[in-house]
Amino acid sequence: MNAITYLKGDATCPLAKGNKVICHICNDIGKWGKGFVLAISKRWDEPEAEYRSWYAAGLKLGEVQFVQVEPYIWVANMIAQKGIKTGSSGPPIRYDAVAACLEKVSAKAMELGASVHMSRIGCGLAGGEWSRIEPLIEEHLCGRGVAVIVYDFE
Repeated sequence: MNAITYLKGDATCPLAKGNKVICHICNDIGKWGKGFVLAISKRWDEPEAEYRSWYAAGLKLGEVQFVQVEPYIWVANMIAQKGIKTGSSGPPIRYDAVAACLEKVSAKAMELGASVHMSRIGCGLAGGEWSRIEPLIEEHLCGRGVAVIVYDFE
C-alpha cells in the first residue's frame, strides 16, 4: 500500500511527472464560488463550466466528473457535499459520497496511470474532519497502489 505524501504547495500546480488527477469536492446544489474552486477557476475555465452544465442536467451525490484541462491534467469534480450550510443533519460533507467518489477516482487514475493530487478535501467549507477523510483516501486510492499527494497551502 502506498502512503499519502504531504507537501507544502498549491494542489492546482501538481508536482509529478505523467498524468495527474486533481480532486476537489463540490456541492450538489450548483454553487461554485468559494473555497478551493476559486483556485481551480483562476487556472482553468472548463471545470466550472462543465460543473454548471452537469448540475443543469442533474448531478447526484457520489458522482464524479472528469474534466481534462491540460494534456496531462484532469480535474475531478466530486459531488460529496449536500448543500452548503451546516444544519440539523450536521455539516454539508457526506462521507459515504466521498468514498463513492474516491472509488471512481481510483478507477480513472488506474486507467490513466495517473497520480492523484488534492488539498485536504472536504475539510474547509464542507465541514469535514481529516481524521475521517484520510482513511477513505488510504483505502480507496493508496490501498490500490495509486500515488496520492496532499498539498497544504503555504
